[in-house]
Amino acid sequence: MTTPRFVGFAGSWSRPSKTRQLVTQAAECAVARFGGSAHVFDIADLGAGFGLGSNPGNAPGLDAHLQEFLSADALIVASPVYKGSYTGLFKHFIDLIDPQALLGKPVLLGATGGGQRHALIIEHQLRPLFGFFEARILATGVYASSAEFTDGRITADDTGARLDRAVAQFADHLDLSPARPALRALA
Repeated sequence: MTTPRFVGFAGSWSRPSKTRQLVTQAAECAVARFGGSAHVFDIADLGAGFGLGSNPGNAPGLDAHLQEFLSADALIVASPVYKGSYTGLFKHFIDLIDPQALLGKPVLLGATGGGQRHALIIEHQLRPLFGFFEARILATGVYASSAEFTDGRITADDTGARLDRAVAQFADHLDLSPARPALRALA
């Protein structure tokens, strides 16, 4: 079987971060379900100067993670809610991506916030953003409030079930067929 490469991006600078934990749990769930590998990173991994005029080619930390993001078979992206939307540095990273680069790529959307009042960020902010790129946005997004975490992990049963349901939706978008042997050249 071909093994998928999942990449998760958390638009948070904080450590520890509930947003990164959401992305990490989604990536772990995806690898457990489909095999393959996962690479998870956040804003802090992009380097101390990220956002200060950082451009690809000028920031080694940024370049490595951007390449991972672009070459993934499937993406998991989440942002903490900041003033009713995604964070500015999250958007800055996304602004570095060519409009054609995510065409047809499956994306699981997520967000974290202090309470349920921000749960529609996925529908009103993130879904249109990735729709611009013509990505294959999974039907189920995952929002988790602070109350749904215990010791840095999502422990709310309904949110865990929603996360499992969202990850399962990757199945319709991944090539999980057996690898074909190379054809031998005719002599």
